[in-house]
Amino acid sequence: MRHIDPPGGDSRPAVLSSATAALARCVAVDPAKFAADHWGRSPLLSRAAELPNPDGFTDLLSPADADELLSRRGLRTPFLRVAKDGELVPAARYTGGGGAGAEIGDQVLDEKILELYADGATLVLQGLHRTWPALVDLARDLGAMLGQPTQVNAYLTPAGSQGFATHYDTHDVFVLQVDGRKHWRIHPPVLPDPLERQPWGGRADEVSATAEGRPALDVVLAPGDALYLPRGWLHSAQAQEASSLHLTVGIRVLTRYALVEELLALAAEDPRLRSGLSFGVDVADPDAIEPELTETVEALRDWLLRVDPAAVAARMRNRAWPAVRPAPIRPLAQAAALAALTADSRVAPREGLRWQLEPSGDGRIVLRLFDRTITLPGTCEPALRAVLTGEVTRVGDLPGLDDDADRLVLARRLLKEAALTPT
Repeated sequence: MRHIDPPGGDSRPAVLSSATAALARCVAVDPAKFAADHWGRSPLLSRAAELPNPDGFTDLLSPADADELLSRRGLRTPFLRVAKDGELVPAARYTGGGGAGAEIGDQVLDEKILELYADGATLVLQGLHRTWPALVDLARDLGAMLGQPTQVNAYLTPAGSQGFATHYDTHDVFVLQVDGRKHWRIHPPVLPDPLERQPWGGRADEVSATAEGRPALDVVLAPGDALYLPRGWLHSAQAQEASSLHLTVGIRVLTRYALVEELLALAAEDPRLRSGLSFGVDVADPDAIEPELTETVEALRDWLLRVDPAAVAARMRNRAWPAVRPAPIRPLAQAAALAALTADSRVAPREGLRWQLEPSGDGRIVLRLFDRTITLPGTCEPALRAVLTGEVTRVGDLPGLDDDADRLVLARRLLKEAALTPT
């Protein structure tokens, strides 16, 4: 897991062994080489023989697992999409109620899915980083390694079929071929590093024209192979002689434009930038708008020169942290641990939890988590740092507090707030 250092700069050790292993499953080069030569720059093909798991990716999600999701888990939209001939199939064609006691009307109907899949439709299982345990762990570990939000979808394509026409994604992807073989054609971007607000549909003609040319990469992925594609690279994929199952791990890269958006939001604090335009100005006239634009640019430049990095960091934290959930907790087991807690109990930080500690200015300490802020007495700071870094695990050993009664109060609060888990 990766922690964020608090104001004041005291560093904490980052536990990255599982995160390093997650990246090693996806690329056949070391992390430094991947970062320098491929990340955000160019595709990387990694063959199964070059990767560490000889059994490929079936431990993450097998065809049998996909069948279970589609038939026995009460799957609902939008956790499934269906595509045919490059178009999405309306959800009403494959959803309905689940029978007595489960009348919710948007549940996936397995008999309808069979009909569509047998007719050549591609099935897209979405949000698997929230619903399938092995992929929950992979997404968290890979996100910790890359420092970016991640998501996981699965694509099930019948033999000889192609779910989507040539297109580009606005996020980086790792393609992990689980079962069957799929032919991929990769072309350079028509728009390098597209933002989420710049989808490929707005450049459909350029995409189609580029796809007619010679591909930068023309390859068939076999089980256990992996492919990295930076955002913007054009791609299409077609199943071969048998059905195909692959996972797509999407990386929602934080961009410099995100910083610009937060800077502009903060710029509303500047009176010069809030002031109205001149009386009667014709905003459609370039000559009339030029002095207004000059004054605005000068005001914005002056404001940018004195912007507080801490204010920008706080806004980026509020944007990034909620996009990455920490490891799941078990509410019943957590509640039982609360009831049975003693000074000899052992606890650990919730895996993947991001947190910051900072003084509140009134002698108290503020613990910021991804979804809440907790204010505690300042005397708790040494104990908080010790337990959240994993330095101390036994409740009775928490430093800086007077007695075990105080230590138990703090430990119970952190367990109830899901910042700690019982070990």
